[in-house]
Amino acid sequence: MDDDATGPGAQDGGSDRRAFLNRSSTIVMCGGLAAGYGTLGFQVGKFLYPADAGKAVWQFVCTLDRLDVGESLPFTMPSGAQVVVARQSEGDAAESFVALSSICPHLGCQVHWEAVNDRFFCPCHNGAFDANGKATLGPPAKAKQELTRFPLQVQGNLLLIAVPLDSITVTPSEGTA
Repeated sequence: MDDDATGPGAQDGGSDRRAFLNRSSTIVMCGGLAAGYGTLGFQVGKFLYPADAGKAVWQFVCTLDRLDVGESLPFTMPSGAQVVVARQSEGDAAESFVALSSICPHLGCQVHWEAVNDRFFCPCHNGAFDANGKATLGPPAKAKQELTRFPLQVQGNLLLIAVPLDSITVTPSEGTA
């Protein structure tokens, strides 16, 4: 009979179908939300805890015979940071050289190496730093400031400086002119 097709048995089939679609759509929706929030969480984690943080690469500065004892060489990092590389003693080891930021931490003035006085000097406020970058005179000494030191390495006849990897990275907006 036609009444059986619209009777209680037919409603059970429709009810099963409706329940299945309801459960399926809920599972798909929950899966989509989990995937979306999971991707967001992954990207936030990558941003907050980058894998290459603190890593550095070695970049060529000069050959060892380029610097005599007491001489210095200005060097610009890929990030634009200004560095002074000086040879402090005889020998072909990295310990014979020092690489310090050439920017005074007091007001950002340019410092230079004075071989005669065996110091780095900042002409802005007569600030002075010893051969290891520790402030010895002027406002930087009162504030107990130091010049930033960069690691050096010698390979054969080449002097190399550690360059932070994140200073080499170019974003698309920086790379276009």
